Amino acid sequence: MNMPNHIAVIMDGNGRWAEKRKLPRIAGHKVGGEAAQNLIELCVKKQVKALSLFAFSLENRLRPPAEVDFLMSLFSSTLQAQINKLHKNNIRLRVIGDRQYYSQALLKHINAAEELTRNNQGLNLNLAVNYTGRWDILQATRQLVAEVVDGTLKAQDIQMEDLSRSLCLNDLPDPDLLIRTSGEQRISNFMLWQFAYTELYFTDLYWPDFDATAFEEALAWYATRQRRFGLIDVP
Repeated sequence: MNMPNHIAVIMDGNGRWAEKRKLPRIAGHKVGGEAAQNLIELCVKKQVKALSLFAFSLENRLRPPAEVDFLMSLFSSTLQAQINKLHKNNIRLRVIGDRQYYSQALLKHINAAEELTRNNQGLNLNLAVNYTGRWDILQATRQLVAEVVDGTLKAQDIQMEDLSRSLCLNDLPDPDLLIRTSGEQRISNFMLWQFAYTELYFTDLYWPDFDATAFEEALAWYATRQRRFGLIDVP
């Protein structure tokens, strides 16, 4: 089977999964966290090179404060509980997004987790938290502007590759496959630059219900795609 090297996932539908069962929304987020851990294990078994999970966007910060606070607390506790397991399984963890919104305690945990796993050679696990694709392009643009100001780069010499190298995860290939759950069919400001030639797979399942069978179905669908990147088939 033709396997993707880099898989991106928009883990959508935790709240609706809970509401459908007459549970508080936070219950859906807890089960959604378990689904994410299961997917990480599946990707390790499949020897996927990179997995990027869209966990929390900058727009999500507009949700009720109690829910936002719970999600940040859940992120912190899960990170502390799982980091040694990730390290043992040779997984490199990176957290991408705007770090100004983290508490000092959470930022300390993130930095420690990234440093612990920095040299691991297995799955590249990327958590997008307080992230959007537009933010990523903006921060990359600011880096290029700084280079122009200090004279190390001329504005007229800027190429697309220069912007690409300034984006988050610039050392990884762009995602081959995006999986989005919950029936929504949009990319919701996730990795806008990097999705130029990504195959988009949508499922009606809510994220907590996305299991090994659903993952195999997504991979089987991806295997049917012809990755031409704007070219034509060669006989």
